[in-house]
Amino acid sequence: MTRLAIIGGSGMAALPGLDSVREHRWQTPYGEPSAPVIEGLLDGRAVYFLARHGAGRHLPPHAINYRANIAALMELGATHVVTVNVVGGIAAELAPGQWVLPDQLIDYTWGRAHSYCDGRNAIRHVDMTWPFHRELAGLLAQQAQSLGMAVAVGGTYGCTQGPRLETAAEIVRLERDGCDIVGMTAMPEAGLAREQGLPYVPLCLVVNWAAGKTADAITLEIIEGIIDRHMPQVVPLLSALAAGLPSA
Repeated sequence: MTRLAIIGGSGMAALPGLDSVREHRWQTPYGEPSAPVIEGLLDGRAVYFLARHGAGRHLPPHAINYRANIAALMELGATHVVTVNVVGGIAAELAPGQWVLPDQLIDYTWGRAHSYCDGRNAIRHVDMTWPFHRELAGLLAQQAQSLGMAVAVGGTYGCTQGPRLETAAEIVRLERDGCDIVGMTAMPEAGLAREQGLPYVPLCLVVNWAAGKTADAITLEIIEGIIDRHMPQVVPLLSALAAGLPSA
């Protein structure tokens, strides 16, 4: 049986419309996940939901126990993972309010527990040529199109350490490297999901222009305004995806 797991990032500490059935306070060999995993029904479809930054949004990107989060979802029976991320726009066509399904990734993080290969498990050199699951991303894009939701498909996600935002010079470097959007949480999450064999896709909402891309300051008020206007669009899309996943 297929079971979609949704990881909510900044702007999604809870999943609207989710009828909670059970709260799992899970313990993994790597510790506890960021928050209890909520098992529930989204338009009648069974899904899991996990708040990446904790129920009170207290965990900064570099302090998240990504290994425990992915392990908990895997152990509970998740078969697919979609994350909802907020990012900064670097490419000119990816303005605030745009949804993006990136297909590539550059990792600029450091010091995070980024692998299950820590001496307790056999070494696995997983293929990350295409870091996000292309079939799942394609299905998500099809569902978005059927709902009339504009989603840009493709592009490179630059993952920085955080929690501070980047300097203008750093964004110049990221753009020179080929990054189209910048966020702080896709790694090591994507790599850990790949090690577990979990199809994983980040669905990203651009909430601000990256540093130096505009003369305006990046403020929390601007970011929250974009989130409030555009985040409700994602719930029908996630519901349609959960209904459209092929049976195992």
